Formats: sequence, structure tokens, C-alpha cells
Amino acid sequence: VTAQTIKKLGQFVSTIKRDVRREFKNNRLAQILEFPVLFLGAKPSNTPSFYNFMNYADFGLGTFHPEGGMYEVINGIKALAEELGVKIKTNSAVKEIRLDNGKASAVVTDDGIFQSDIVLSGADYHHTETLLPEKFRQYSEKYWSKRTFAPSSLLFYVGFNKKIDRVDHHTLFFDVDFDIHAKTIYDDPAWPEEPLFYASFPSKTDQDSAPDGMEAGIFLIPLAPGLEDTPELREEYFNIIMNRFENLTDQELKKHVLFKESYCVNDFIEDYNSYKGNAYGMANTLMQTAFLRPKLRSKKVKSLYFTGQLTVPGPGVPPSLISGKLVADLVIKDLKLTDKGINQNLSYQLNQ
Repeated sequence: VTAQTIKKLGQFVSTIKRDVRREFKNNRLAQILEFPVLFLGAKPSNTPSFYNFMNYADFGLGTFHPEGGMYEVINGIKALAEELGVKIKTNSAVKEIRLDNGKASAVVTDDGIFQSDIVLSGADYHHTETLLPEKFRQYSEKYWSKRTFAPSSLLFYVGFNKKIDRVDHHTLFFDVDFDIHAKTIYDDPAWPEEPLFYASFPSKTDQDSAPDGMEAGIFLIPLAPGLEDTPELREEYFNIIMNRFENLTDQELKKHVLFKESYCVNDFIEDYNSYKGNAYGMANTLMQTAFLRPKLRSKKVKSLYFTGQLTVPGPGVPPSLISGKLVADLVIKDLKLTDKGINQNLSYQLNQ
């Protein structure tokens, strides 16, 4: 503790809502600054003001879009990994983490058994621990059930056969009460009666995202994790937001829908083994920040490590990438490896 850190204590004691409302009296401006906090996993009134750096990232550093879409980031990481000698095996679900005298020694998949010096999981933390015998799990079901999780989401990927007017690449709609929607996520989990929604139109920036004269759209409704998810509910909410979208932008759009695909709670569970179908990991509340989050290194199993949005530092793509760097440094330190030693002695097992 230093004089400098003491001066910054207020960033953890105060909240984003308190700080924003102190500086901004215009309700719409305040809502814009509070909205990104939703994806940190808590209401602005429960999130330490330290996380106001999110708004600095948006408005100070700017928002960027990778040409070709977000998957190009994955392709870039994949290419770099393979250049460094990493062998990547996909479509091979891990069924079990095998132990040898309390040390992670192999993973069992549908395609066989893969021996490893370490096991580093980028999958859902809770799910990864279910691959271990119960006595080797660090965190109980009770622990997970008492954590505050970031929202799940209902997403619609929509192709329109026309250009859409009066929208930008990133468009937020604040025609309904933000606080009421937030209560249905954190206080009384339920499908919101009047959902707040966000829309992204990557074809406004990246012309390759849609054919000429057409538009690619992504609509997102934040939801409480663990909600019932049915095709009927998805269709109902698509109609709700499309009707509002048409009214707000004063144009007919539903009849111009060329393609539509949805993604929701059940898909997050099926595709990512996500706890209760959450989309963004564990919330960054005061009591779930930094060393109070699940650990990068297992306390019960040697050579078992974790990375991703349920551990340090938290939700989101950039924090997850930072998490990977942190755990890589930890592995190098634990195994006392140099860069040369990594290439010669360490085998990697990537699992998802």
C-alpha cells in the first residue's frame, strides 16, 4: 500500500453509476456511459468505478473492427500459433482429465488419449472441473451457484436485402427503461417485458460483410443466465425488437429480411458448456475482482491451469487474451522454462 494506491481507493469504494451521475446530468448521456457495464456482469450501481476505463477505451482509444469480422482475430491467433509449432486439434471434445499422483497427465477425448506435461483449459471453468474426480475440484456447486454471472444474450444474425437508413455500425436504443431491464437480469431473473437492445451493422464499415445493396445486422438482447429458452420465445422477441426498430428508424424492414438465425442460452450451453448459458463469464463486482476470482492455477491438481473470462482479469475478448498471457507467464515460471526450453521440452494440449 502506497500513497498513490490510497488515492485510488475511491475507484473501488465508489460505483460507476455514482460517478457517472455526478458528472453527467443528461439522462441519455448517462445511459450511454452506463450501458457497457452490463457486459461486465453487474448493474452500474454494483460495479466499482475502477471499471470506468471501459468508457475511456470506447471514446478515448476508439472502437475497431477487424476486416472480415471477429473470426479473423481467431484466424490470426491460429496462424501465429502454428508458426510457433503448435498443433491444433478441433472437433474433439474432452471427456476426462486424467491424473497421475495428483498431477494432470492426460486428456481423454473421443479420438483417444493425449498425454501432456500440463493441461491448460480455456473452456468454461466450471465445466473443466467436472472433468475431474469430485475431490480434486477447487470450487463446489454451491460456490458457483452463489457467484454473480454476467448476462447471457439472445442474438439475431440477420441479412437484409436492402440498405438500412439512420443507423451506424454500432447503434444503441434507449427508448425503454434501462434500470427495469437490468432488474430482470440481476434482481428477479426473467425475460424482460420491454427489452433494451443493441444493434450492430458491420456492413456499414466492412463492405465485404454483405453483398452490394444489402445489409448485415446483429441484434443483441442481454438476458439473465439460466432462463428458459424456446423457439417460440426467440420468435416473440424478434418481432418485439423488429417492430420497435422499424418505428424508431421510420422504415419497413421485416419484409426485407433475407436470412435470420438466432443464438441464445441453450446454444451457449451446447457449444461452450457455458455455466447456465452465460455469455460473458463471471461478473466483475467488487467481491469478484482480481484475486477474488477463480485462480489461474489449480490448488488441488498439479500442472492444471485455467484461462478465459471466468478467471483473471474478467469478461470480454481483450481481458481473455490478457488472461492467456498471464497464465502463459505463470506456466513458464512454474516449470522454470526459457524460450528455448519451451520449444524443446513442453508439449501443449489445447482443449475447449
